[in-house]
Amino acid sequence: MDKLHLEIVTPQGQVFANDVSSVVLPGSEGEFGVLPNHASLISLLKAGIIDIEDKNKNHDIVAINWGYAKIDEGKVVVLADGAVYVSGKSESELANALNKAKELIESMSSETNAFAATIAKMENMVKAK
Repeated sequence: MDKLHLEIVTPQGQVFANDVSSVVLPGSEGEFGVLPNHASLISLLKAGIIDIEDKNKNHDIVAINWGYAKIDEGKVVVLADGAVYVSGKSESELANALNKAKELIESMSSETNAFAATIAKMENMVKAK
């Protein structure tokens, strides 16, 4: 099985680095998916969530406020101004991470409908875990 290496980096440091099956990014013109052997490109990213699927079909999410993605055949590097990895072993840790992610996206989003849709999607993904 082909794999894709994903790195998410902010000015504060690395937020995520691992091999994944696929990733969905919040592009400036809309969401787009990346699979192994994707054509090379660079894209502006808007406030939203990065949906990461691992080889076991499990999903992780990372909320970003904005950034850029550099995509090659076997690697995706996201340079984000701010990012929150939404994870946790307990419900309280998960709720805390979700609140931080909401604050990050809210601080950058000027479009109310886009913000509400992003938060709803993020909450639904966390509930599915």
